[in-house]
Amino acid sequence: MVFSRALILAALPLLAVATAIQGRGGEPSSGATCCSTFGESSDPAIASQLGLLGIILSGLNVLVGLDCSPITVIGGSGCSGTTVTCTDNSKGGLVDIGCVPITL
Repeated sequence: MVFSRALILAALPLLAVATAIQGRGGEPSSGATCCSTFGESSDPAIASQLGLLGIILSGLNVLVGLDCSPITVIGGSGCSGTTVTCTDNSKGGLVDIGCVPITL
């Protein structure tokens, strides 16, 4: 009985990490990514880059990642940018919207 409780308690952190990596969008494709630029859409430097791409997020203060690539290996990912999980990465990694920084 004590062993089964200990096993359940030991598994909870793994479940939390797997949920975070899967992403808030609920799809495996919205998993952890490494973004070279990360910040609020209202940041002038980010807004400028979004504008060059024809993406207007004025009035929306959302966290975005620019120039992102998927992380396929947990630990030792080699990410020199910011590791995030995003709700919308439909732009192929060029722009990821609705991001939250995570620690792997």
